[in-house]
Amino acid sequence: MTLWQGRLGDGMAEAVADLSVSVGFDKELAADDIEGSRAHVRGLGRAGILEKEEVETLLEVLATVGAELAEGRLEFAPGDEDVHTAVERRVTEIAGELGAKLHTGRSRNDQVATDLRLWCRRSLAVLAGDVLALQDVLLGRAREAGDAYLPGYTHLQRAQPVLLAHHLLAHGWALARDVDRLTSTIDRLDVSPLGAGALAGSSLPLDPDFVADQLGFSHRFENSLDAVSDRDFVAEGLFDIALLGVHLSRMGEEIVLWSSDEWGFCTLDDAYATGSSMLPQKKNPDVAELARGKAGRLIGHLTGLLVTLKGLPLAYNRDLQEDKEPLFDSWRQVRAILRALTGLYATLQWHHARMQDAADGPSSAAVDLAELLVARGVPFRQAHALVAGLVRESIERHVPLVELVQAHPDLGDAGAQLLEPGVPVTRRTTPGGAGPVPVAEQMEHFSRRLGVDRARLARCSRAATEES
Repeated sequence: MTLWQGRLGDGMAEAVADLSVSVGFDKELAADDIEGSRAHVRGLGRAGILEKEEVETLLEVLATVGAELAEGRLEFAPGDEDVHTAVERRVTEIAGELGAKLHTGRSRNDQVATDLRLWCRRSLAVLAGDVLALQDVLLGRAREAGDAYLPGYTHLQRAQPVLLAHHLLAHGWALARDVDRLTSTIDRLDVSPLGAGALAGSSLPLDPDFVADQLGFSHRFENSLDAVSDRDFVAEGLFDIALLGVHLSRMGEEIVLWSSDEWGFCTLDDAYATGSSMLPQKKNPDVAELARGKAGRLIGHLTGLLVTLKGLPLAYNRDLQEDKEPLFDSWRQVRAILRALTGLYATLQWHHARMQDAADGPSSAAVDLAELLVARGVPFRQAHALVAGLVRESIERHVPLVELVQAHPDLGDAGAQLLEPGVPVTRRTTPGGAGPVPVAEQMEHFSRRLGVDRARLARCSRAATEES
């Protein structure tokens, strides 16, 4: 059965079916299709199109079909072009002629747009919760790190020492922006398209505001053409996921470096590492590498959808079928990355001594020497040049920098003290900086931010769970 069989004589050619049938992936929308259909039935009852008994029967049948889908008991038939067709077929099998009234006043165009918004509202909230779980681990590890420090890098060259807690929270703040983007996307997509029909609404006395309220949407569409053709929310969701994937890729890259013998800053727990099929000694950071590698897949999904959307005329076009597979795949992939990285970071063993040895190089306090001179009234450019000259002389003459600093009349013992191990990191005192005082404040700010984001996410999740 097709939903348009009266217009065309013969069934679809096999090649057309192979190209067109989407039930293999859009069955992901099954629960949302049931929920949208239940709201639509209530709306038909409110409009007087269905009798009260008909409404009650269809709601019961939809509940039965929903249970069959959830439990994997509904067998898809060869003629089920998509999940919407499958649901309507099964409802009609159970309810008889009454099932033929289910689609009254509704098109697959507004139906699928509604289903997909319901899915996104729920699933993006789940994803934001996964991000918060990783942030919780980062905060916990930051608190555990205490006064441990390591080199901070620019251009992958050692720059200044930073507390390990500061470094971990840098990732945490980037993830906070991901949570913000996801919840903002949920806010923007919180619009019901149901009632827009194929593209122009309906002559039946439908009430789109009523069904929007039934589904927990904040409001209904303003323009029926826009309602059925809009996939901005899918593109936004894919962008949010792609940028989240970029942040997770950066974290993965860091673990690949840090866990190598050349760096030796951490050791992976055996449960979050793999071995080699040939080399017995190997312990490979595959989780981190996959986090890095899958970012390209996520970016590709976003790019592909944007190219699909760029030339479509109003209103609905079948090209929009291509919105779901990249969205569903991106969501699954990034959730897998998040869960694996959360476990990886929770179980990492840090090697503080190795980190601190790397951070205590003789030039790690070079900027502190320059700032000491600035505090004594020397213009910064002159101070910079003086210290840079001492660093160059130390390298070229193979003389310890501390000896040159101590012998310099403008630096002396005060300058030499700045080169003592562990001293430079304590001098980062400005708000948001990498020293002990600002990092302690930052941890409190970060903890409060997590609380705010949890409350914001809970509101999104309540809207998704109260729709029925």
